Amino acid sequence: MRVKICGITNIKDAYSAIDSGADALGFVFYKKSPRYISAKDASAIIKKLPPFVEKVGLHVNENSKTINEIAKQAKTTLSQIHFEADEKLFANLNHPYIRVIRAKTEDDLTLYADEYRLIDAYCEAYGGMGKQLNLDWFNDIDCSKIILAGGLNPKNVSLTCKYNFYGVDVSSGVEISKGIKDSEKISKFIKESRCH
Repeated sequence: MRVKICGITNIKDAYSAIDSGADALGFVFYKKSPRYISAKDASAIIKKLPPFVEKVGLHVNENSKTINEIAKQAKTTLSQIHFEADEKLFANLNHPYIRVIRAKTEDDLTLYADEYRLIDAYCEAYGGMGKQLNLDWFNDIDCSKIILAGGLNPKNVSLTCKYNFYGVDVSSGVEISKGIKDSEKISKFIKESRCH
């Protein structure tokens, strides 16, 4: 199972995640988030990263032009779109993207089932609230293209192993404080997610 550590705000946490085996790092370009980072600051971190690490930009309520500009400046490799957008927005993006489904009901899990997608628990704020989805919802669906987010931490991530998710995404579950990661929690989270 692949692992994304989201809400990276500094190079120390980025290397801590990579050294522990993270497949992807997330950079939050949403100014209302306590984990917000500017495209310029994200670029400074990304320039120092080794190859083969996905650099994911998290975007909320932006138009395609702004998302393209931020992605180009920051040098992210994938955009994570955290809001309902029409197909025109996705068609106008110059780079790969992934939709985020903020699931209110079990039926939401099968939206865009033919695409890789990130599924998070619905809450009024966007991301990082630590709210967990009911794992029983996933019992009878194909999870191989789902990245699960919301309320995951080193103590509970192993419960996801039986569902065959493509990946898991964590932010607050591996933090000391908002925007600052705990290297031991990151290491344990990734170890527990490997499902051995």
